[in-house]
Amino acid sequence: MADPRAALIATACAMQPAGLNKGTSGNVSVRAGDGFFITPTGLPYATLTPEDMPHMALDGRIEGRRKPSSEWRFHRDLYASRPEVGAVLHAHSPFAVSLACLRREIPPFHYMIARFGGSTIRCADYAIFGSQALSTATIAAMQERKGCLLANHGLLVAGRDLDEALALAIELEELCEQYWRACQLGQPVLLNDAEMAAVLEKFAGYGQQ
Repeated sequence: MADPRAALIATACAMQPAGLNKGTSGNVSVRAGDGFFITPTGLPYATLTPEDMPHMALDGRIEGRRKPSSEWRFHRDLYASRPEVGAVLHAHSPFAVSLACLRREIPPFHYMIARFGGSTIRCADYAIFGSQALSTATIAAMQERKGCLLANHGLLVAGRDLDEALALAIELEELCEQYWRACQLGQPVLLNDAEMAAVLEKFAGYGQQ
C-alpha cells in the first residue's frame, strides 16, 4: 500500500507550481487511520521527508518529530465532522486572498460555483490564524460545501482525496480570478436560483464514470 505521507508531500510540492502559494505558506493534510497526517509548520515543502509528517489523532494527540501546521484545528474539525472528507488543503493564493480581504462571498456569476456544493462560495468570519475561533467559523462556512474563503486570509477546500483537494483548490483560485476580472468591467450578471438549482442537480453526478 502506498505511503500517504509521500502523496502528501507531492501534493504540498505541487501547490507552488499551481500558483496556490509561495514559500511555506498554506498547509495540506490527508486522513489516515484514526486521524490524519499534516504538513509540519515552517519547513520548505521541497525538503520534507515522510518522517517529517506529524500524525494527529482527532482528540489532538500528536505523533512524530515535527510540530504540525498551526492551522491543524480546522483540519481536525473537518475530519471529525465530515466523514466523506479525505484531504484538506489551505492556501494563500493571490486572487482568493484579494477577495477574502474584502470579506465577500463569491456569488453565482458562473455555473462552476456549483462544483463546491452550493450557489455561492462563502467567506468565513475573521479570526486569528491557528485559533479554535477560526476553525469554528470555517466549519460554519463549509457547511454542505467543498470550499470557502477565510476572511483576510486565503482559501480552504476539502476533497475525497489529495488529488481532488488539489484540483478543487486550483479551480477555486481560478474562479476567484475570473470573478475579480469580471468585476473590473462592471457588475457581473448572476445566475438565478432556478438556474443554479438546475446546475446543482446536474453536478450530482459530475465527473463520475
